[in-house]
Amino acid sequence: MHRFDITTPIEVKSLDELDAREVALVEAALQATLRAYSPYSHFSVGAAIRLSDDTIVAGSNQENVAYPSGMCAERTAAYYAHSRHPEARFVAIAVAARDSQGRQPDEPITPCGACRQALLQYELLAGAPVKVYMAGRQEIWMAPSIESLLPLCFKDF
Repeated sequence: MHRFDITTPIEVKSLDELDAREVALVEAALQATLRAYSPYSHFSVGAAIRLSDDTIVAGSNQENVAYPSGMCAERTAAYYAHSRHPEARFVAIAVAARDSQGRQPDEPITPCGACRQALLQYELLAGAPVKVYMAGRQEIWMAPSIESLLPLCFKDF
């Protein structure tokens, strides 16, 4: 028998401990939550992606009564970013959320599995790790890459 363990390195910081570029990315994700269309879940998610040319592109979740026809914030941002800036590479992504009362959750939210797989494509395209910032009310969780959040990922066939 053989065994191996999978670990995910997560760095935890407060917003005050981030540099100005990191704060701008997290704030863009938080602002994007205000543009979410979430009449069913009442959970507004925003994502912001920093591209290699330093452009920040944001997206928000968009729900639809014909579930699962809606789209998560991370994929909304990713697909828009690449369609508008196909020559740029993803450098980092931030994700934030608000509930129906406009409050951020205490604990950071993480991208769902489908978003992790979709974002992995852009990390592979970039040829370098895409840093992930997951924002909560009190702290920011930072992962070194999309792949680090998707152990045993599907990369090729």
